[in-house]
This record gives sequence, C-alpha cells and structure tokens, in this order.
Amino acid sequence: MEEGYFKRRLVRPILNLLRQGITPEKIALSVALGAALGVFPALGWSTALCAIAAIVLRLNLPAIQLANYFVYPAQIVLLVPFFRCGEKLFRVPHFPISAPQIYGLFHAGAWIAIRLLWTTIWHAIVVWTVIAPVFVGLVYAILLPLLRSALRHGAVPTAGPT
Repeated sequence: MEEGYFKRRLVRPILNLLRQGITPEKIALSVALGAALGVFPALGWSTALCAIAAIVLRLNLPAIQLANYFVYPAQIVLLVPFFRCGEKLFRVPHFPISAPQIYGLFHAGAWIAIRLLWTTIWHAIVVWTVIAPVFVGLVYAILLPLLRSALRHGAVPTAGPT
C-alpha cells in the first residue's frame, strides 16, 4: 500500500528524528515553533526566523524547517485574516487587498510591497505575536504525548529508505 504524502513527508521524518535520539520535547517544540513561525505575517521571513530560533534555542533545525515548509500554504491564507485583525486591534481603516494581490506585490518587488504594506504588516505582526505563544503551547501539548507514546510503543521506524 502506498504511503500518503503527509505520512511520507512529515510523519516519517519526525519519527526518524526520534530514532536518531532527538528527545520528544525537542521535536515537539521544534515542530510547534516551526509551524508558528511559518505563518509569520510577513512573506520571506519565516525560514530565517526558524533557523534563528533553532540555533538560539538549540532545537532541531530539520524539524523546525519541515514544519515551516508544511505550513507555507497557511501563511498565504492567513495573511489577510492577520491584516484584518490588525486593523481591528489598532482601529485603522480597512486596507482593501487580497492574498493573491499581496503575493503578487512581493513577487514584483519585496521593498515595494513592504513600503506599501508596512503599517498593515506591522499591525498583523502584533496580532501574530499575541496568538503565536498560545498556538505553540497548544501544538506542543498535543504533540508531546503523541511523540512520547510513539517512542514507548515502538512506532519509531528502524533505518530504511526515506
């Protein structure tokens, strides 16, 4: 039976990290932070932020970047909601822009997009800063028992093709 994309590209690599001796705590925190930083509401920053977090907090770089990679579509989808929440939080007028327009702006020129969207992005980052710690805590609390259970019950794969 063919393994699914999600299992092959996310679950198995994470279980392989357990096999290599990375603790469930480090993997859970790496994945939780990678997912949170991966939806940072400013395009082009998540990979660097994940690398910095991994180095500073001594986390697993492949795990944090793997989570970052998997949430990239969510980053695009969440840009506008983060922008709208920032508008409400700071009580500023609605800035009419869609996710495809934002994406197009950044592909046309990052500095142009940043200049045009600076206040909106800044407001969205404040909203993200409020939400991200709660998200990290929840994801960590969910993943840690699952990873510990996988380690205890022998769900950790042996060496084989990846």
